[in-house]
Amino acid sequence: MSTLPRHTALRAVSDPVGGNRIELRQLRYFVTLAEELHFGRAAAREHIVPSALSAQVQRLERAVGVLLVDRTTRHVALTPAGARFLIEARQIVEHVDRAAALAQGMALAAPTLRVGVLDEGYDAVRPVLRAVQARHPELEIHQVLAGVPEQCRLLADGRLDVGIGRLPGADPEVTAEIFRLDPLGVLVPAGHPYAALTHVLVSDLRDETLLLADEDQAPEFNGFVAEVCRSAGFFPTLFTGSVQTLRAAVDLVLQGRCVLCSPESTAGVSAELVWRPLDPSVPRYPWSMLWRAHHPSRWAIELVETARALATELGWCDAARDRAS
Repeated sequence: MSTLPRHTALRAVSDPVGGNRIELRQLRYFVTLAEELHFGRAAAREHIVPSALSAQVQRLERAVGVLLVDRTTRHVALTPAGARFLIEARQIVEHVDRAAALAQGMALAAPTLRVGVLDEGYDAVRPVLRAVQARHPELEIHQVLAGVPEQCRLLADGRLDVGIGRLPGADPEVTAEIFRLDPLGVLVPAGHPYAALTHVLVSDLRDETLLLADEDQAPEFNGFVAEVCRSAGFFPTLFTGSVQTLRAAVDLVLQGRCVLCSPESTAGVSAELVWRPLDPSVPRYPWSMLWRAHHPSRWAIELVETARALATELGWCDAARDRAS
């Protein structure tokens, strides 16, 4: 069986429109630009001037035949085609670097997993991250603090492998799977009347000032809590300030300025606060694993499978769990 010469085969694969060839450095520059979304910073990382980086990206676009980067005077963003292209381009660059390291007898770079987390959701997923890390100590897990809307954008363009949260609607670029149904409750100071109760009635929250999550970070959680209150016939009185971290929220609760509606997984956030569940009839909050619908990484799949196993082992999605408590 005859084979094509190496350079001919490369051209056939990398030059689908018969114009300029795609070069590895162009892919590398494009990946860096996609990570920085700024020509100056990306050029500095690659030790070239911004105009040279821009020229190479433009040549890549001509070779591919589509616009990959949307450039304006105020911002740089990937086009939908660029976001799809980035996933494959990053894998090509990583594979070439791996091949070079093997050829030179060098130690391979540690595998990485990039996980998007919410401050309020970290404790829900912490057992999953620990289990994966224990099974694969060589794996570098990078946690990125981001709300679900931002996680979806990072997943779509390949800058994130897995997200954690509640996907409020359908997204063709993201697959979601519930791994934990978390009872909802309130965090209060030890001296608060709720601290002596077994359960707190949702209707009792009518007379409380309720602190919700930062709207930019967790709009889907706030919507869930608001719907629980509306189902009980009222809309809660909301704390007029805002916080972006759970630690700051705890401080406001300790001052007696509000109560914090939170999932059970956050119950141990402070030894000075008491978590009490809402009435068992209240729906539990669904935490989901979010990952790319197309070409998920090996480690994303590993994390999802680990979450499924722990959910079964620990009964995280057991519908009878609330009723028995």
